[in-house]
Amino acid sequence: MQRSLQGTKINTMTCLRLILGDQLNNKHSWFAKAERTRADIIYVLMEVRSETDYVVHHAQKVLGIFAAMRAFAQALRDAGLRVHYMKINDADNQQDFSANLQLLAKQYNAHSLERQEADEYRLETLLLTAARQLGLPVRVVDSEHFLMPRTELRARFSNKTNRMEYFYRDLRKRYNILLDTQGQPLGGQWNYDQANRKRWNGTPEAPQWYPLAEDLSALWQDIAHSGVTTMGDPMAERFPWPIKRSQAKAWLAHFCRNGLAHFGAFQDAMSTASGTLFHAGISFALNTKMLHPLEVINAALAEFNAGRVSLATIEGFVRQILGWREFVRAIYWARMPAYANSNFFHHTAALPRWYWDGNTKMHCLQRAIKQSLTGAYAHHIQRLMLTGNFALLAGCDPDAVDAWYLGIYIDAFEWVEMPNTRGMSQYADGGILGSKPYTSTAGYINKMSDYCKNCFYKASLRHGDGACPFNSLYWHFHARHAKVLQKNPRIGMTYMQWQKIADDEQQLILAQAEHYLTTIDQL
Repeated sequence: MQRSLQGTKINTMTCLRLILGDQLNNKHSWFAKAERTRADIIYVLMEVRSETDYVVHHAQKVLGIFAAMRAFAQALRDAGLRVHYMKINDADNQQDFSANLQLLAKQYNAHSLERQEADEYRLETLLLTAARQLGLPVRVVDSEHFLMPRTELRARFSNKTNRMEYFYRDLRKRYNILLDTQGQPLGGQWNYDQANRKRWNGTPEAPQWYPLAEDLSALWQDIAHSGVTTMGDPMAERFPWPIKRSQAKAWLAHFCRNGLAHFGAFQDAMSTASGTLFHAGISFALNTKMLHPLEVINAALAEFNAGRVSLATIEGFVRQILGWREFVRAIYWARMPAYANSNFFHHTAALPRWYWDGNTKMHCLQRAIKQSLTGAYAHHIQRLMLTGNFALLAGCDPDAVDAWYLGIYIDAFEWVEMPNTRGMSQYADGGILGSKPYTSTAGYINKMSDYCKNCFYKASLRHGDGACPFNSLYWHFHARHAKVLQKNPRIGMTYMQWQKIADDEQQLILAQAEHYLTTIDQL
């Protein structure tokens, strides 16, 4: 079908329907049976440099999105739909949405453009500008993926601080999830987070993720020849991530059978023996819309209803999908564009150079960063309490932290990455998303992992030879921001502890931190 369309001037008038790389939802009403009979619709997908180049992305992220787009386009063709697919190295590719849409509008004698709401503010703004330049009627529809409409988010979140817990409870009620016949939470509690913070010591054995090894070497050659700059290992000859809905569904089923039962207890654990532990690894498929959130929740609930998963575990998993994922999107769309410029602590430091290669003597950060460069993945505690924790303690510019997180992870799209990074991880929003900065000394890392055992630095030392940088930097951070943080009720104990430390010991700790901050690239 594509061969008969591309490069051909069409005489009959057509409607262009634009599909973005994170809109691969074959359950969308665009693809309902009645829509398939319309001969005037052409579905448009584009690989463009404007999307590959605004930050340096992980090679697997670019490769995975393009591969999933190509697979989705082929599925549409197989269903009898008309598709125009523009590859990254096509001669007529203008490498941005606006120019390409103008080109296609002329080629297909388009009478209108239809598109789904873009999830990223950046893209939504770009597409609004492109529509004005196109000069055609434009119809924007819901992506039919998220569990609360964007209009409702603005009304609920724009003018006041919201906490995820209450938002999560409201969605539990709206979708009747884990409730009894009186509409109360099963077990009498809404949240079982306290039961889900165990260290993992090797038992039970952590499962492998669903095995995939697609050969995408030809596509990787297209990307490399086009000049796209990336980071990390593309794993092009044995690509490990789902690029088709069938693969995503199989991955989800595999996780529910093999990982879900122990996800809750060990979701905050970290280990050198497994970088993935009992985490689902479905966020790439979710964020590109190959999977729907209710589909994921229902698959997990089936395991709970069959008696194979505990209430604490299923609640913890549901909270991630129904609560946290929807909540960060709500914060993003209610607060943009100002949210992107928030910098509560006025941090300006550059990211240490080893964020780009993992070559640091801090074992925990070395493992987390090298794992991310190899596999485009780290789980939420590795992101929050290792790379994010260190960047916050070191006073790194949240713009730089944002760009790094957005680039390095295969599941990172701005609507979910920015609130998690700038809000939760860096507290740059001053408490809009979370009620306190998430920081720790080496004590937390040592409690939740085995990283400290074989580290160059000593987790027990706050200063002196081999003292763990997390320790002195933790106290330095709280000392320099005491004026704005010491009244925070959630971290008042931290300042009480600091005041109990003798003055000469405080000075040694702060001096150690100053030394580490001036030699940060050598840590």
